[in-house]
Amino acid sequence: MSRREQNRALRGSQKWLQVLVNEHPELIDRVLVTTLGLAQEERVHWLSPLRDDDYAEYRDQEFITRLGITLERMPLASFWPRFGPAWDALAKTDRGDVILVEAKAHVPEMVTDPTGASEPSLTKIRESLNATKRFLGSHSDADWATCFYQYTNRLAHLYLLRELNDLPAYLLFLYFINDKEMNGPSTQSEWEAAIKLLESFLGIRKQHRLSEYVLHVFLDVEEMESAVA
Repeated sequence: MSRREQNRALRGSQKWLQVLVNEHPELIDRVLVTTLGLAQEERVHWLSPLRDDDYAEYRDQEFITRLGITLERMPLASFWPRFGPAWDALAKTDRGDVILVEAKAHVPEMVTDPTGASEPSLTKIRESLNATKRFLGSHSDADWATCFYQYTNRLAHLYLLRELNDLPAYLLFLYFINDKEMNGPSTQSEWEAAIKLLESFLGIRKQHRLSEYVLHVFLDVEEMESAVA
């Protein structure tokens, strides 16, 4: 299904993302206002996962529809087969910036399974991943369809929106610190070391052609717990 209803999460990145979006969006909004260079009066509008929308996550054409955008130059169906990434969260700013979110609470979440796509779908996936890989200047021998596949397919979708369709899109990787239930990193530097290792393996330089549109944001669960209390 392209719209996937979720229960109220009890732990992990899904729990904290639901809390963040529905109860304390100001904790992430103020970071985005600064990072994106928004005027102080401009707002970030969260489109998922919303409490009054069954905390639903969106994928395929439904995430495009949810964001209210149109891919006129390169349609999603021409770039990626069905059952593509299910986005942890989606947002849009007053000025029209599109924000795709992937959230993590512990390092093992970064190590994802390879694509299980059928052969015809896999051919299309590989073509798009390889195009993204070339655009970013990666010369790694790593197979982006098998190694850190969740990370690579998110980058590919940013490439689709930003480069192929000239949309003001951003990819936000949101890392939670001090999630003791998940034995997550207790410092930002631990996350940064894991990210550096992942990107090095994939051949992604710190500065590449999409780097200014890939946001790495770190939020402390203990601060969020204080806000909730």
